[in-house]
Amino acid sequence: MTADELKSRLSDVVKQKLPLPGRGHTAERHHLLAEIAREDLSLAKLAEAHWDAVAILAEAGRSAEPNMLYAVWASEIPNHIIRLERTADGFHISGGKPFCSGLGIVDRALLTIGLPDERLVEVDLRKNPNQISLDLDVWKTDAFRNTQTGAIKFMELRLSQDSLIGDPGWYLERPGFWHGACGPAACWAGGVAGLLDFALASKRDDPHTFAHLGAMKASVWGMYALIRQAGGEIDAAPFDSKAAQSRALQVRHLIEQMGTNTLQRFSRAYGPHPLSMNEETSRRYQEADLYMRQSHGERDLESLGRLIR
Repeated sequence: MTADELKSRLSDVVKQKLPLPGRGHTAERHHLLAEIAREDLSLAKLAEAHWDAVAILAEAGRSAEPNMLYAVWASEIPNHIIRLERTADGFHISGGKPFCSGLGIVDRALLTIGLPDERLVEVDLRKNPNQISLDLDVWKTDAFRNTQTGAIKFMELRLSQDSLIGDPGWYLERPGFWHGACGPAACWAGGVAGLLDFALASKRDDPHTFAHLGAMKASVWGMYALIRQAGGEIDAAPFDSKAAQSRALQVRHLIEQMGTNTLQRFSRAYGPHPLSMNEETSRRYQEADLYMRQSHGERDLESLGRLIR
């Protein structure tokens, strides 16, 4: 899909009302995210972010603007911090943020602010475009190319009091932060499942291929079972923040491990041909691998260990 085709498909997909986390149907939410990723990972990446924004706004007692596409841009790296400053008639924000998917596609974004306090704001990207700069050239990989991922810079973009969501620290402290962290993991599972679909359609009568297929099938089954189990646990205790954090870290770790193992087995079973000669499969493989790098690896495992000690 081109970026325009992706936006059109995204607009259609998000018309579907996804169950909010912790409201009794979270397993269904996870399954739907996985199945969209099984169709197309770029589509899933943008759709998951839109529905995450809807869930965040609902947790804050707000509603998303109708017929708008949303993103959540929360990546934080040194020297890329956005500052919020009070003005005579409201606020303005200045600074930049990397890893923003949907630039030029989405209409509104929920954005984390680093200074003077960590907090969340809602930005209408259609207003005052002369105070917003987009840089797509920083994105060098072909993976997720059509999601128009890049960096954004704000130059004293004006905001109203109503643009501020929650108190300082609310975004990271709420239980829903960890419920939402399971959403990308569901997409990882579905993205990898799409590789299994290709493998099953292209299987060879070879014992080593069948061995890899069996292992891949078991991993995909395990990943789908995990997101289903996590959904049930979220609904059973939606306000238990410590349990939510522990669960999300475990789910993300296990799906990243099983997903990475599936990628390795896929390439060992089928060699370089589908990764170099099949455009769709090559893109899915690269995107699944890159998407799972949102797992923070040993840093997350350390956090998990400290939670359970």
